[in-house]
Amino acid sequence: MAEESPLDLFKQALTGASRAISHDADVEVAWSADVPGAAGNRFRVPLPGRDLPPEQVTEARGFADSFALKLRHHNAGLHAGSAPPEPIARACYDAIEQVRYEAIGAKRFDGIKDNLDAATEARTSGDSIVRAYNAAEVPLQTALALMVREALTGEPVPEKAERGVSLVRPDIEQKIGGDFSELLESLDDQEAFQKLSLDLLRDLDLTRPSEEPEQTDPEDSDEDDGQDDDDQGDEQQEGEAAPQSAEAAGEMAEGDGEGEADSDLTSEEEMQDGEPSEEGDASNAPVRPNRPPPDIPEGLDYNAFTDKFDEEIEAPELCDAEELDRLRAYLDSQLTGLQGVVTRLANRLQRRLMAQQNRSWDFDQEEGVLDAARLSRVVVSPGTALSYKVERDIEFKDTIVTLLIDNSGSMRGRPISIAAISADILARTLERCGVKTEILGFTTRAWKGGQSREAWLADGKPQGPGRLNDLRHIIYKQADEPWRRARRNLGLMMREGLLKENIDGEALLWAHSRLIYRPEERRILMVISDGAPVDDSTLSVNSAGYLEAHLRGVIEWIEKVSPVQLVAIGIGHDVTRYYRRAVTIMDVEQLGGTIMEQLAELFEDEKGPKGRR
Repeated sequence: MAEESPLDLFKQALTGASRAISHDADVEVAWSADVPGAAGNRFRVPLPGRDLPPEQVTEARGFADSFALKLRHHNAGLHAGSAPPEPIARACYDAIEQVRYEAIGAKRFDGIKDNLDAATEARTSGDSIVRAYNAAEVPLQTALALMVREALTGEPVPEKAERGVSLVRPDIEQKIGGDFSELLESLDDQEAFQKLSLDLLRDLDLTRPSEEPEQTDPEDSDEDDGQDDDDQGDEQQEGEAAPQSAEAAGEMAEGDGEGEADSDLTSEEEMQDGEPSEEGDASNAPVRPNRPPPDIPEGLDYNAFTDKFDEEIEAPELCDAEELDRLRAYLDSQLTGLQGVVTRLANRLQRRLMAQQNRSWDFDQEEGVLDAARLSRVVVSPGTALSYKVERDIEFKDTIVTLLIDNSGSMRGRPISIAAISADILARTLERCGVKTEILGFTTRAWKGGQSREAWLADGKPQGPGRLNDLRHIIYKQADEPWRRARRNLGLMMREGLLKENIDGEALLWAHSRLIYRPEERRILMVISDGAPVDDSTLSVNSAGYLEAHLRGVIEWIEKVSPVQLVAIGIGHDVTRYYRRAVTIMDVEQLGGTIMEQLAELFEDEKGPKGRR
């Protein structure tokens, strides 16, 4: 038997410590090249170097300790029952609860405290708070969580976040009074602690004062369907499924404000990738599309300050081949056990497609296929000529499906993994059915506006500039490209630092324009997303609903005017508030039910003759 490596021994020790802290003997710890996260008692922590550098070891232990403390000290049902419906308030509520259960461990064990400090440093390094230069740019949930942590544990705000916290600290302290000290007294009582947290959020005018937390509106809960990732750990203890990443709690806490939640618990992706604008520098020259722009729906009050920094780019151009192979291998590891799903989905969809083919026969023909049903006439009357039948032409529309995937920061962790796996399975399934598939992604080249914002500042900050960020539209798979050639490209979604902000309306128009130029008679656009459009740079200088209003207008135009059929898949979020035809999934296994049913329905030719089936 081969001797175990130091990395294997460290993993065993980390697993044992996590089981002891959580009081759960079934906890398992795995290394991850992706963002750290947890699904129930399955932890994914950062992979240290082979020589186990001390700072990387401490960081890995910090994430594992945080997940274990959540299993031990967090009651998911209690937390969800009092969660406020407002997006920013919900993100703050979730972030404060994470501080609570981490503070319990930090106060009891010095070793755990040091580990948690390292994990906090790692999260903070990639958070947009380190790039904030005015109070409007500070993600409130991050600043509030760091201030609560400071009060509960005595640990100072991480150096990189000091400037951002100082921008909002006076206003927060003026509004909340002595609430922090009361939180400390209720640290071990989650119910009392969350009531004080809600009082704090009301003092900050983040939630309505008249709202009774115990009487959460079911409709609000529906809008936040699957969003409370902070709840997932104890749901496993209570016997419920826990498909979401715990580390994505801040990101998944809000549907309408995903950019806000994203900045709460931003992972190591940006920290390891350097400054967020790294991928948006001059070395990545934008690729201008060589075709006319899409027709913009009339009546939409929307414009872009400049589009000269936007890019439309092939996936391999954003990543070298070696790294792309590594990322694809990581994605394949998550597809293990789902190979049977592909076959089942292909068979089911193929049957539905065949049912749409209007087949019929012309009988009593002089040539064609021998009609066996009429052979009895020849037996009874030998002089009767043989009868043949001829199949009429199949009336079935050529079809193309475009998968448009949200590559925003709030999709980090489990959501982007689900999206990539879903795209992989759907592309293979549709290809087996003879349906062409195009896979596209959308994000921005930089955080906080990039070169577009710099141009706006240099131009004297004119009022109402419109969209103020550099778009990045990614082509993962061309429609006419076979899946086997493009499969490697899907691994790019796992790349650290790729996921930034999202401007959905223009992405929809881009994908729609590519479909309109296709020769296929039936065109289907399937959007995979987890919430509303968010771009801090644009929203800071335009009206609060600027991007959302544009998205709604584009969707309405496509659904009512365009020949393109539009359907949306919400990853952990209900997107029916935007799209007329939409479904929500929490994990890949649900593809076999909801998504296939929606997709198959789109193939039905409602206006054509039903014919004989």
